[in-house]
Amino acid sequence: MEYRQLGNSGLRVPVLSFGTATFGGGNDFFKAWGSTQVDEATRMVNLCLDAGVNLFDTANVYSDGIAEEILGKAIVGLRDKVLISTKAVFPTSDAVNNFGASRHHLVKACEDSLRRLGTDHIDIYHMHGFDANTPVEETLKALDNLIQSGKVGYIACSNYSGWHLMKSLSVSERYGWSKFVAHQAYYSLLDRDFEWELMPLGIDQNIGTIVWSPLSSGKLSGKYKRNQPLPENARVAQGGSPVPDSDIERLYNIVDVLEEVAQEVNKTVAQVSLNWLLQRPTIANIIIGARNEEQLKQNLEAVGWNLTIEQVKKLDAASEVLPTYPYWHQRQFPMLNAAPKLYGI
Repeated sequence: MEYRQLGNSGLRVPVLSFGTATFGGGNDFFKAWGSTQVDEATRMVNLCLDAGVNLFDTANVYSDGIAEEILGKAIVGLRDKVLISTKAVFPTSDAVNNFGASRHHLVKACEDSLRRLGTDHIDIYHMHGFDANTPVEETLKALDNLIQSGKVGYIACSNYSGWHLMKSLSVSERYGWSKFVAHQAYYSLLDRDFEWELMPLGIDQNIGTIVWSPLSSGKLSGKYKRNQPLPENARVAQGGSPVPDSDIERLYNIVDVLEEVAQEVNKTVAQVSLNWLLQRPTIANIIIGARNEEQLKQNLEAVGWNLTIEQVKKLDAASEVLPTYPYWHQRQFPMLNAAPKLYGI
């Protein structure tokens, strides 16, 4: 397993982590992801550790906390061997203050996650989304206090825009508080909006990227193929996709090239999709999920090899899309950009 530095921190993480949104199946949305229970979760954890994957990602909203509880039981006796990443911000009940990034909510959310996970510390604590109704200073001071108390090791954000993240970094620097070291973001061959602003920001500020849904809710898993019926048992068909709908013809065009490259390297479409991401700037880690142990074993085979430059360029061309303004204008002057390799020079 390859390990990379997580942004501007001293923490090294494996390039793959295991996402636990498939644990529990506690409501209709997450049932479409999976319903893994403790026994199978424990076997999956051990499969990951055997492969060198020691980072496990969860969130308090995954099946309303059930995923955290199952992960906590699956790592009993293994806490010194694993890194835990969890998140807060989104609602977990109808209580008036049970969401957001206020000090009131974050302190309680952290304590609740610690209890469900059966641990005394969280290694990476994410803000699952940006709370525009709470002062950034309040959020970051509360997170810094959690670090000072030893309950949290590092802080990160997720689903932030460029200005959300840059403002947060600036405020932390101004007051000498702990900074976000990573941004958990959606990025895949099918959806490359991340490259327009967030990737250059990550390069400039040394923010590591942790990728969620790298296979676009299974659309890049190999199940979606031209001239074949759409899979009825997939997460998208069952209403469990967190990503937007895609132009089906564009998807098929990308999958056509993925299949071509997969044959060249004797790998699966999913493994090629994941490997392409590992060669992008700022990527420190990719979250892989699995409904069962066989899927997990397949996804773990995405590392230990690399696509050639020619194969990467072929996939780049197949998935290229014109960005919105001002990014299409900026791309006309690649010599001024922070990530020139993305523009073919």
